[in-house]
Amino acid sequence: MDVVRVDLGARSYEVRIGDGPIANAVAEIAPLLARPRVAVISDETVASLHLEALRTALVAGGIETTSLELPPGEGTKCWAQLQRCTDWLLDQQVERRDIVIALGGGVIGDLVGFAAAILRRGVRFVQIPTSLLAQVDSSVGGKTGINAGAGKNLIGAFHQPSLVLADIGVLDTLTPRDFLSGYGEVVKYGLLGDADFFEWLEGNGPALAAGDRSLRAEAVRRSVQMKADIVARDETEQGDRALLNLGHTFCHALEAATGYSDRLLHGEGVAIGCALAFETSARLGLCSQEEPSRVRAHLTAMGMKTDLADIAGDLPDADGLLALMAQDKKVIDGRLRFVLARGIGRAFVAEDVGAGPVRDVLVEALRARG
Repeated sequence: MDVVRVDLGARSYEVRIGDGPIANAVAEIAPLLARPRVAVISDETVASLHLEALRTALVAGGIETTSLELPPGEGTKCWAQLQRCTDWLLDQQVERRDIVIALGGGVIGDLVGFAAAILRRGVRFVQIPTSLLAQVDSSVGGKTGINAGAGKNLIGAFHQPSLVLADIGVLDTLTPRDFLSGYGEVVKYGLLGDADFFEWLEGNGPALAAGDRSLRAEAVRRSVQMKADIVARDETEQGDRALLNLGHTFCHALEAATGYSDRLLHGEGVAIGCALAFETSARLGLCSQEEPSRVRAHLTAMGMKTDLADIAGDLPDADGLLALMAQDKKVIDGRLRFVLARGIGRAFVAEDVGAGPVRDVLVEALRARG
């Protein structure tokens, strides 16, 4: 098993990556427990696949296990489901010293982490991410929260997990679309700060997507290591951590425009957003046009969405998308910060990008939709 440590002093924890941590959950989780009892929150889809295996492992080890299943989908990251989680945890008499387990993808991790953050002013929790996206991104770093009508993840808190268990084997249960959605976040890491990793993905991406577990484990390890290093330097996103938002300003606006529905999965939005961020960078003269072309070529080779034309249904016009971007968490003093790039692996935070070049890129991308 590979172990990546997120070094945050008293809040440090390990991300344990391997094939089978769920089956070995007792050995992983028991050392954290003040009493032999855990509360597990999952969604109905993930629970049907993995909850019984987790419950069996825990109960066999003498750990009392109670569970709650929520509806799947991005719409679950809302006030109503947050209240449902906290009310249920209180009904289960979960104490501050107990452990809550988030078993699922990014939606469950974000929602359950936020519930743990506000319950009794902070209850410990363990992330068991079951999607590629959650394993490489949302389960690590302590960002928790829910969506609002005005935008994505606008209500939340920083609350670090006590442990992350990334079981590579569960990725076999993902649909091809869900796996590729997570791959959008994997590609992001190469694009923002590791050109060698992006080149490795160009060579190994197809085999990785086809199911090679050793390649999947290596992709998860390298992604998590990069995020852990950045989070250790900047836990609350005052500086370097903002680089992890490459593609996300476009992505979050597109998710809001599509109603947080399955018209556009988060990782698909990230992939499109990265392509648009590189296109904007080239338009501003920060990198050559070959760079966005190379980004799109790899995404296309992987069978992924690369542009607005790949999103079904209606979208707002360029001004409407810009208005959605104005609600982004990265707005400071009314100015929108974008993560742009001087080339693959050379991202940086641009403090004040004028609306003109971004609007031009959006107008062109919308025109291509026909």
